[in-house]
Amino acid sequence: MRKAVYPGTFDPFTRGHLDVVEQAAPLFDELIVSVLHNPNKRPWFDVETRMALIRDAVSGIGNVHVDSFEGLLVDYYQRKSFVCVVRGVRNDLDLQAELAMAHVNRSLAEDVRVVFIPTSPVFGFVSSSLVKDVAMHGGDVSQFVTPRVAEALLAHVSR
Repeated sequence: MRKAVYPGTFDPFTRGHLDVVEQAAPLFDELIVSVLHNPNKRPWFDVETRMALIRDAVSGIGNVHVDSFEGLLVDYYQRKSFVCVVRGVRNDLDLQAELAMAHVNRSLAEDVRVVFIPTSPVFGFVSSSLVKDVAMHGGDVSQFVTPRVAEALLAHVSR
């Protein structure tokens, strides 16, 4: 079975992330969208909430599942027997950063393979940070995220 992982913080999961999932899913028998628990970041949503929001977004894609991990991606990669890491790229800056991470991961574990998937142009500017900024200032985020994520963002900023 060819199983790949799409790791990230996903705080929140955007339509750009979903676009990468929709492009990657047909390439593998199973695609795991895995939420990174990073104690150095201050996410708006806890890991379980992010996982639930992602499950809702990918519910119509049969071979996509949701998981979480902490620590090094290479350890998780080897423990779960993935054949590939999927990374979405929006622009040349993303590609540079992702390429550096791919090189580090490859130097830590030679068997790590990475596939870069460009987002559709319509999502080329959408980032989780931008979405949170728009939400924080009362803007309509519905074009950037799924309805359930939009509801969660609204609830967060209404506190």
